[in-house]
Amino acid sequence: MFLKSIIHILFFAFFSATIQAQKDSINSKTIKDIKIEKGGVYDPLSPSKAAFYSAIFPGMGQVYNKKYWKTPIVWGAMGTSIYYYLNNNREFKRYRTAYKLRKNNLIDEFTVDGVEVISEETLERAQDQLRENRDMSLLTTVILYVLQIVEASVNAHLLQFNTDDNLSFKPTFMNEPIYVEAPKVGLTIKYNF
Repeated sequence: MFLKSIIHILFFAFFSATIQAQKDSINSKTIKDIKIEKGGVYDPLSPSKAAFYSAIFPGMGQVYNKKYWKTPIVWGAMGTSIYYYLNNNREFKRYRTAYKLRKNNLIDEFTVDGVEVISEETLERAQDQLRENRDMSLLTTVILYVLQIVEASVNAHLLQFNTDDNLSFKPTFMNEPIYVEAPKVGLTIKYNF
């Protein structure tokens, strides 16, 4: 019974506090008259949109951020690493096929008129080197893909900061006039908003 009465008292205390609350001094007519500038509004979804667009198609996050000059750089970097991946993969398969044929005592493309132009050991080393190059090209492609997503997201974050000329950082060197014999130089930082 005692617990019920405490719960009822707290219940009424909370609701009576909201009922007795003070009315807002701004009426709805003045709120409609306030103009909100679009340029200075922080958009928290902008970085996620830029990252999403970059993840869907590399370079689109940079286009979304209106940094058009970065898009060909992204495409060139990723295209180059993809080209080397495909080239190294093609050469790896070529040497791998020749190695398999040679192991089965068949004629491969590196045997001309019964003479082996490339030895079996060289075929093995070429396969290892081309596999390593192919894997590095794939890793480079993945790293570039992730980096362009991160760059688009960070750039979208940084675009929302105020970089107006009124925000300035001007260091000034000042001599201290008290110590004439041993002048000291200090640093004063002035900032204006």
